[in-house]
Parts: sequence; structure tokens; C-alpha cells
Amino acid sequence: MKRVLSFILLFGLALSGYAQRILNLDSCRALALSNNKELRIAQEKINAAHYQQKAAFTNFLPKIDVSGSYMRTQKEISLLNDDQKQVIGNMGTSVGNELQQFGQELQQLAVQHPEFLPLLTPLNNAMGKIPGALNQAGQSILDAFRTDTRNLYVGAATLTQPIFMGGKIIAYNKITKYAEQLAQSQHATGMQDVILSTDQAYWQVISLVNKKKLAESFLKLVQKLDSDVSKMVAEGVATTADELSVKVKVNEAEMTLTQVEDGLSLSKMVLCQLCGIPLNTDIRLADESMENLTLPDMYTESNVNTAFANRQELKSLELAEKIYRQKINVTRAEFLPSIGLTANYLFTNPALVNGFENKFRGMWGIGVVVKIPVFHWGEGIYKVKAARAEANIARYQLEDVKEKVELQVTQSSYKVNEAVKRLSMAEKNMEKAEENLIRLHDILNELEERVGPLREQAEKAEKFIALDSEKKELEIGLWLETLERSGKIVREVEEKIASTQNSYEEAESELNVLSAQIEQNFTETNGCTAQMEEARLKASEADELATRKEGEVSVLENDILHEQQTIRRLNGEI
Repeated sequence: MKRVLSFILLFGLALSGYAQRILNLDSCRALALSNNKELRIAQEKINAAHYQQKAAFTNFLPKIDVSGSYMRTQKEISLLNDDQKQVIGNMGTSVGNELQQFGQELQQLAVQHPEFLPLLTPLNNAMGKIPGALNQAGQSILDAFRTDTRNLYVGAATLTQPIFMGGKIIAYNKITKYAEQLAQSQHATGMQDVILSTDQAYWQVISLVNKKKLAESFLKLVQKLDSDVSKMVAEGVATTADELSVKVKVNEAEMTLTQVEDGLSLSKMVLCQLCGIPLNTDIRLADESMENLTLPDMYTESNVNTAFANRQELKSLELAEKIYRQKINVTRAEFLPSIGLTANYLFTNPALVNGFENKFRGMWGIGVVVKIPVFHWGEGIYKVKAARAEANIARYQLEDVKEKVELQVTQSSYKVNEAVKRLSMAEKNMEKAEENLIRLHDILNELEERVGPLREQAEKAEKFIALDSEKKELEIGLWLETLERSGKIVREVEEKIASTQNSYEEAESELNVLSAQIEQNFTETNGCTAQMEEARLKASEADELATRKEGEVSVLENDILHEQQTIRRLNGEI
């Protein structure tokens, strides 16, 4: 059973430790930098610019391309028409008719001259073979002129080397180099923005924590004042209007505390969003319990030149100006002569180098390509002027941002020095308020010591007044009763009245003396009560002033710490 209880206890402690997460400024910065999507996008932009720079450098190198194609046609290309094909293909047949006539003439000659018969017989046999041989030769010629281009294969390997492109390749390579540097500068700017936003959210939470403490202390103060005023109303030394005004202050203090708590919750959610953690995470900052802040003792001066050398946005604008300057060269290069070397190897099937052959045969070639723009109606001049105007715009933007940065640095230094002076004055005012508070507490204690005897005298006076009233009532009753019974003994009563009148006058004189003394004591009691109430109100106002001054000091300390963080960041950039 003990083991089970121990395990449950350890598990609960682990859950409670996990539920509340303690963060300091460095951990918040690290989380924000690691989880920020814009920084990841900026890093990918750096990678893209780096590869674009490498791709731009390849324009200096020769490029080799290989291409090929195949085409099937319905008909083949013919170099001879149909009549020519008919003539060449039947060349032996047309010659054979003439040879037949010539053979008949030879036979007639052999009949007329028998001695030529041995010679004419072999010639006649040879002429009989000539038509077939000629037809065969004509068919061979037709076959040689046949292209057979219905299945056409073409392939080529080409090498291209730029020699002079008007400076376009050099300018484009510089542009991509500057673009990579620009992406890096923008990434650094994004990191600074994330750190600045995180620091602002962090110290905003710290400021609201201290304001919450101030609101809670002020609420306790007005609640104590409300309790004291209620007691004073019960004693009759304060009015109901005073009590209602104090209760209004209590309600205002409760509303202020609620607003501060809501603002603290929202500020923590903003910090969680920047750090990339769930918004409903219960976080606690390490500097929430900080009481005193380390403040600079020296006067802060603005160093504009250092800011110019280290501000990333200025570097970005400088790189943008360089890019626009190179764009002028790119635009100008489009209207300058360009020279390139080209070499290729071409192969086809059917081949053409040895007639039309159904074989793959090829040949190489090398040459120089020159392009010279001659006349474009001033297009190049206009484009160059437009690019130069864009470069001037970038230069003017850089000068404008430099002036704004100088103003910002000077203004920030003034704000820091002003905040230090305000803090010093607030500390002095707080010391004076503490002294006044101590003096008022002494006066209040003295008045409270004097109130005790006066209260006793007031109680005695109240008792005396009550007894005197009772005495007068009894006397009136006595006189009425005496008048009713005095019908018969008027003379005796008159004598008694005379003696009683004398006694009454003496008692009345003593009573007047006592009444005057009672009124004087009551007046002194009211004066002491008024002085006590005035002293108590002054003490309350002093407590409220001291609490307000403490709050102002805490806020000023947070503002100075925020400005110090900004100065440290600027010094870090410097």
C-alpha cells in the first residue's frame, strides 16, 4: 500500500512539473528561432539563391545536347519521275528492237557473202544478250536512286560554347551572387525581428506580472481603508458618503486587477505563439520574481556609423542597388554583338553520304555564330535608361532608409537617457514619500494615544447628559404632581417653593457650569476626532501614493530593461 501511495505521489509531482513550464529569455529565443516558419522560408530562399548562383555559373561552360527523332511517312521521296523510271527500266527493250533490225541486216549480209558467216554468228548471239543486260542495268540504276525514306531516323549531338555575349553572363552571375547574399541578409533580419518580438513579449509578461502585484497590493490597501472607514462610520466619526466613495475605489481596484489578469493571460498566449508551443500551455518566466534591475550608470550615446555597418536592412538595400546596377549591364548586353562557338555530330538513316543507304552514317561540323543587332528604333537605349532609373530608385531608397536609421538610433538613445532620468526622479520621490509616510504613521500613533482618554471623557459626558435629562423629566413630573395636590396647601407649598427655588437656582448654576464643561469636552473630542480622521486620510493617501510610486518605478524599471535589451541587441549587432 505504501508503494502504491509513493508511486501516486511521484506521478502527481511529475505531472505538476510537466504542467507548468519554466522559461527564461534565452530558452524563449531558442524556441522562437527553431519554430518560426518565416525563418524556415528564409532559409529555403537562401538555398534557392545558392543553387541559382551555381546555375548561373554554368553559363560560362560549354553545353552538350543530344537529340533524336523518328518519322514514318506514307510515301517515300523519289528523285526520278515515273517516265524516267520507265525509260531507264526498259532501256534494253527499246534498244533490242533496233538490234533485231540490225541482226536481220547482218543475216542478209551473210546470205550475200557467206564468207562473213563465221564472224557474224558470234556477233548475232551477243546482240541477243544485250537487251536483257541493259534492262538489268537500268533496274540497278532505279534501285540506286530509290531513297526509301518512309522510315526516317535522325540524331544529333551538339556542343555550344559562348564566347562573347555582351557581358550578360558575367552580369547575371553577379546578380545571382548578390541575390544569395540578399537572402542571407533577409534571413538575418528575420532572426533579429523574431528575437525582438520575443523579447518584447517576454518583458511584457514580466511587466504585467509586476503590475498584477501592484494591483493586488493596492486592492488590499483600499480594502483595509474600507474596513477602517466602516468602523469610523459605526463610531460616528465618518459619513456614509465617505464609506461609499471608498467602496467605489475598492470596485475600481478589483476591476483593474481583473484587467491586468486578462492582459497577462493574453500576453502569455502571445509568447507561446512566438515560441511555437501550444497556446494553453501553463508557463512561468524565470524573471517574474526579479525585484531589482541592473541599470546603466553611464550616459548612452548614439553611434550612427556602427548602426550603418551592422543593420541588416541597410545591407539588403545595398545589395539591391548592386543588383539593379547589374541589370543595366544585362539590358545593355541584349543590344551588343554576341559570338558563340558551336560543334555537332549529325547521323541519319537512310544515310546520305554514300548515296541513299539504309544504314546509320554521320558527320561532324563546327562553326561560329555571330549576332549583331543593327536597328531596333532605339529600343536598347530606352531599356537601358529604364534600368538606370530603377537603379537610381534603389539608391534613393537606401539613402532614405539611412536617414531614418540615424533618426531611430538618436531617438532610442534619447529615450533611454530620459527613462534613466525618470527612474532616478521616481526613486527620489519614493524616498520622500516613505519619509512622509513614516512621519504620518508617527502622527497617527500619537493621535491614537490621545484618543483613548478623550473617548473616556466623552463617555462620561454622555452619561452625565443622560442623567441630567432623566433629572429634568423627574422634576417636571414632580412639579405636575405638586400642582395637583397644592390646592389645599398653597401657602405651605409656596414657602416650600421659595426654599426650593433657592436650592434650584444654586443647582441650576452648578448644572450650567457642568453643561459648559461638557460642551467644551465634547468640542475638544470632536476636534481630536477630526484631526485623527484627517491624519488617517493623509496616511491612506500617503500609502496610496507610495503604492502608485512603487508601481511607476516597477513599470519604469521594466521599460528601462526593455530599452537596455534593445541597446544590447544594437550593440551586439554593432
